[in-house]
Amino acid sequence: MANPASLSMITPHPGADEARRRGLRRMRTVAVALLAFAAVVYVATLGRAGGWEWVNAGAEASMVGAIADWFAVTALFKHPLGLPIPHTALVSKRKDELGKGLEEFVGENFLQEDIIRERVGAAAISARIGDWLCDPANARRVVDEVSDVAAIGLDRVRDEHIADLVTDAFVPRFREEPIAPVLGTLLSELVRDDLHHGVVDLALDEMHRWLMHNGDTFVEVLSERAPWWAPPRLNEAVTHRLHLEALRWVADIRDTPDHHARAALDSMLTQLAQDLLTDPLTQERAERFKERLLDHPQLVTTAISLWKALRSALLTSMRDREGAVRRRLLVELNDFAGRLSTDAELREKLDTAAADVAVFVVSRYGPELTAVITHTIERWDGKEAARRIELHVGRDLQFIRINGTIVGGLVGVLIHAASVLVH
Repeated sequence: MANPASLSMITPHPGADEARRRGLRRMRTVAVALLAFAAVVYVATLGRAGGWEWVNAGAEASMVGAIADWFAVTALFKHPLGLPIPHTALVSKRKDELGKGLEEFVGENFLQEDIIRERVGAAAISARIGDWLCDPANARRVVDEVSDVAAIGLDRVRDEHIADLVTDAFVPRFREEPIAPVLGTLLSELVRDDLHHGVVDLALDEMHRWLMHNGDTFVEVLSERAPWWAPPRLNEAVTHRLHLEALRWVADIRDTPDHHARAALDSMLTQLAQDLLTDPLTQERAERFKERLLDHPQLVTTAISLWKALRSALLTSMRDREGAVRRRLLVELNDFAGRLSTDAELREKLDTAAADVAVFVVSRYGPELTAVITHTIERWDGKEAARRIELHVGRDLQFIRINGTIVGGLVGVLIHAASVLVH
């Protein structure tokens, strides 16, 4: 009794199956018609002399070939004439062994590194992608699809998800990880590569711009902190002078790459990085600062607020077909497509990377992939599997019967000729 679950593993396609069934019936009709024709010719020429003997011998051999090939083809899927002849109905009886053999065949002949690399290289994946993306409609379609999917994903992330991520994942991990070595190493790399100079230049530009446009505020703040006994005119002169000197000093630092203030900042950052890596007191202070930051009740609220602002900005831009994000994605995609079309070295690197990925997947999961063949066939019902396989390949197998009929007739004539020559 077949397991109902096993039958459900073979999914029929009514339209395609009906077309295959019609093709199978047509070829069976042709094969049977040839056999019947050979039988009629054999009976009609039986006992006749002369040239009819040759025709009779050919017809006889045609019938033998047709019947033998009919038996061979039928024995694959069922018992011929319903008789339980040994080694017939092979597919239904030995489907598990056939599935295992197919699994081994696929693994040995298809899932090999040399074959995979050859096929991936022959596919010229990067060149095809480049040619496809050079069409503006295709590039626009990719950007639209990516933006829509990203917008859907962002929209599904809730505030509680971010809160859980911060409290359950980030905070415990940050507590376990000493922050001083990380900060020290990062700061050392920044100073060594002069990466902080860009930040310093930006800060100086903004500071100078603020001092330039907020002189009254600067003077007012200093005036509030002036001694009560100082004359107002003196306070005003001093604060305006301080504002002017501050402007000059900031501009001087901004415009002088080797200014002593910059050198002092570099020295301070270098020493701080060294202390974070080696000085226990500095490391302890960094850890205490980290703990205060992680324990602050505003941490989760701030993280959620930052996320909401970022998500809102991204969603607004992604949902706008002419938004900044989509425009930028389109520009980058067009540039990438152009490089793929003109840069042979880039195409080679990408194709090699694709081959490496394919080889890695096959080498790591190849046995599991091929095992799907065996596991799937094992779950099939034997008789149903035989019917389905016959439906797919039976039409082509009928050519064996047709060829057997024709070739058998020719061989019969040749054997008759040999008999005549011998006698």
